[in-house]
Amino acid sequence: MAKGTRRRRGVKVPLLVVLVLVLLGGAGAGAWRLGLADRWLGDPDDRTGDPAAVAAPEGLDLPPVEEPDPLLAEVDATAGALDPEALRAALSPQLADDDLGPRVGVAVAPLSGADPWTAGVPQVVPASTTKVLTSVAALKTLGPDHTFTTEVVDAGPAAPTDGAADGATDGATDGATDGATDGATDAVHRIVLVGGGDPLLTREPVPTERPSRYGFGPSLRALATATAAALTEAGQTQVQLSYDASLFTGPGINPVWPASYVPDDVVAPIVALTSDRGYDDEGDPLADPAAATAAWFAGALAGAGITVVGEPSTGLAGNSPRLAAVESAPLGEIVEHLLAVSDNETTEVLAHHVGLEVEGSGSFEGGAAGVRRVLADLGVDLGPDVLTDGSGLSRENLLAPSTLIAVLAVASSPDHPELRHVLSGLPVAGFSGSLTNRFTTADPAGLGSVRAKTGTLTGVQGLAGVVQDATGEPLLFVVVADGVDPAAALDAREAIDRTAAALAACVCTTTASTGTPTEPPTDDPTDDPTDDPTDDPTGTPGAGDGAATATGRDVLSPA
Repeated sequence: MAKGTRRRRGVKVPLLVVLVLVLLGGAGAGAWRLGLADRWLGDPDDRTGDPAAVAAPEGLDLPPVEEPDPLLAEVDATAGALDPEALRAALSPQLADDDLGPRVGVAVAPLSGADPWTAGVPQVVPASTTKVLTSVAALKTLGPDHTFTTEVVDAGPAAPTDGAADGATDGATDGATDGATDGATDAVHRIVLVGGGDPLLTREPVPTERPSRYGFGPSLRALATATAAALTEAGQTQVQLSYDASLFTGPGINPVWPASYVPDDVVAPIVALTSDRGYDDEGDPLADPAAATAAWFAGALAGAGITVVGEPSTGLAGNSPRLAAVESAPLGEIVEHLLAVSDNETTEVLAHHVGLEVEGSGSFEGGAAGVRRVLADLGVDLGPDVLTDGSGLSRENLLAPSTLIAVLAVASSPDHPELRHVLSGLPVAGFSGSLTNRFTTADPAGLGSVRAKTGTLTGVQGLAGVVQDATGEPLLFVVVADGVDPAAALDAREAIDRTAAALAACVCTTTASTGTPTEPPTDDPTDDPTDDPTDDPTGTPGAGDGAATATGRDVLSPA
């Protein structure tokens, strides 16, 4: 096949085309491409577009429409079953690459997730492929249309302080008239900026014409403008500002993470009130994102004509009436963003929300427990797997490759349309997100055919997602190497890519009627792999320090 062309997969539409439809038209289009539409939308033969269902105009004599003979013999529900020998033959050369190190875990399954083929070690450090678990749990718990609210409330007259306006302070001294005392409290109200756990709240509005560095959705500037308008209408022109980030509890940095993560710009503290994902204008993590957000908001209020008396301080909102609020983007869009660019902070915030909803604790511990419980309710029992965070930055996480397969299968199930944003958010090989610059040296069969979440820590390289094989059959796959020599990281990454590309070029399924491998389709040079929109190409997979350590075994031994 000539470089720059794609083979047409029989009567199936190329996966890349579906990815375009998914990104432009919603997850339903992706469902159609992956062969799920018949199950989601009902009987494929019950459609009004059949020729016989359209009456001919009067006076037009047409012959009756005859039912054509089927092009393919009927096969039973087990069609497309995995061919273990074909899988072994396709993957053995790739997985024998020394750059992958001694520990590799592999799993491949049909879209249903049934009877996965596994090889290598039984558990791996999953790195950022963990984000798939968190995304599924968040969507199941909160729903794809859920939004997060950042609001400002009026807590009433403020107590006089040394920082109060001079006139108000002078009027509140001993012997002052009642009117002066009333003026002191009436003139200055305390307002509270309340964090609702919006992970992508920005300080300034994000221009739509450029990729977002920090996120998308509402801005503090818009909230300050709305707050100032409400205060002015109420006759309040000076306020004291408090901020409430009490929605989440516990430390902002996971105790199991290496201490170097924050100073090395790997992750910012996880709090319920943050902006620009907890980074300053230079791109460095803030020590206290909530305090910094409140300080920036105070400046925005001043710019809108409201005098902020003193410095922002912590304080609870209670049941105070709302002055103004902004809503986040829908959760489904947030999930697609975090999967595309491997956003650590956003994923951890969503895990905290899961913990709050399921375990009553918006914390790292609550989030991990909540994700486990939600997945168990979905039929995915983590069993001996270890989960200590939501983003995969923890080196204490251990997952069986088959666990990742099971989670991907649930996300693709017609029984769970609320989870479709997981598949539509996965990066596309060579085109979007953290795979934008990948698969450039691997077999071109992988370009556009592989859609997967990356997993990267020092010493860990992995992919988990869906691939269209040479027959057009969608397969779920996981390949993670967690004993990689850091000096060989890029070579190991290319070996992982070649492994996924080998699946794209493989005839790895059998027809149920004959038990023989499905015939691959012929090449069609009219397919154009470049016709695809891209997600935010600026994101990068998560990174950390140190190498995973554990004993290994033959990578192609059945696991």
